[in-house]
Amino acid sequence: MNENWRLKRRFHLPLDEGGGRAPKAIGWGCFRRVSAVRPHPGWLRHPTLPIKGRVKAPDLSFTRSPCTEAGFILRPIFQTLLLAALVALLAVAPARAADRLRLGLQKTGSGVWELAVVSAFGLDKEAGLELTVTELANTDAAKIAIQSSSVDIVVSDWLWVARQRADGAKLTFYPHSTAIGALMARDKTVKSLSDLTGKKLGVAGGPLDKSWLLLRAYAQRSGIDLTKSATIVYGAPPLIAEKAAEGELDAALEFWNFAADLEARGLSRVIDLRKVETALGAKGAPVVTGYVFDEGFAAKSPAPLARFFAMIDKARHLIAASDAAWRVAMQRIPAKDLAVLALYRKSYVEGIPARSVEQEREDAAGLYATLAEIGGPALVGSAKALPAGTFYEPAASAVR
Repeated sequence: MNENWRLKRRFHLPLDEGGGRAPKAIGWGCFRRVSAVRPHPGWLRHPTLPIKGRVKAPDLSFTRSPCTEAGFILRPIFQTLLLAALVALLAVAPARAADRLRLGLQKTGSGVWELAVVSAFGLDKEAGLELTVTELANTDAAKIAIQSSSVDIVVSDWLWVARQRADGAKLTFYPHSTAIGALMARDKTVKSLSDLTGKKLGVAGGPLDKSWLLLRAYAQRSGIDLTKSATIVYGAPPLIAEKAAEGELDAALEFWNFAADLEARGLSRVIDLRKVETALGAKGAPVVTGYVFDEGFAAKSPAPLARFFAMIDKARHLIAASDAAWRVAMQRIPAKDLAVLALYRKSYVEGIPARSVEQEREDAAGLYATLAEIGGPALVGSAKALPAGTFYEPAASAVR
């Protein structure tokens, strides 16, 4: 073993081709650096070491490696792919946690149709909302639920909200539907209000139901007091509808969906309440039902509310225009007859609000004066005019 080889082994130097190890290449990217352990400077100058045995300091310059051509191409491609993967991960990650809304909806109302479409088409996720729905038996249950704060939102009418505000509550109302009922009759001789004299008239709801008070006010303009000229029977909408269909009642004042069902079963429309509203001063198709919630809740959640209203509006227009959406809604309708379902859809679509909240408020204020006159304090309390804040108007800054 020659002296040069021994010295290289001692100082861990790379061996040349004649003795063993070749310089080691450390590579990155498309370059390689030739590396070797630099020997002690004193050893390089050792006077007794033969000249040919002295080791030259390694060259640390860069040299092109065999991967040069591929490296300049692969490196930017790898960076691009990495960036694309990062962007994809950010895109699928939720921008924010879904806002939770608790809804209380009457199980026979159109609100549950809309929520079925919302769920089927993923509109809630699109709006960033988590909806918890409690189905309620009737409108009275909805009123109890919102007053007890068991839910955040229910569907009711603006007249009830006005009365609550007159009594100090801070409930407010946002338009949901303009669909309104009609006076239906099995007796073909009943063609006008005057023909109800001596007849048995069923009224869906109670003596302070808004539709009933509007009809009474309209009749009074013709000198007719329906409470005296006819025998009035009050009851829940399904019960009144069934008694009218079986002929136990000569006529029935029904909600729009039950009126559609009765029409399909052979009863005729004596008068549509839309005509009554117009005769009493309404400039358009006034809203009948709406979403009711507390002002405090609205102040804390303006953006989720705005997205909720936009989501419901999208669901409504899907029901109107898409047969697929309508098939989803139909699953929540008890009626199965296609003729009845067609009438339901027609009435529902006609009831989609098309006016501003301010226009709705103005019409409601006019009708309120008429209703307050005929219903008195039992209906409106101490408020002789529509209380301020009855209609909710979203702030312009609310994020949709």
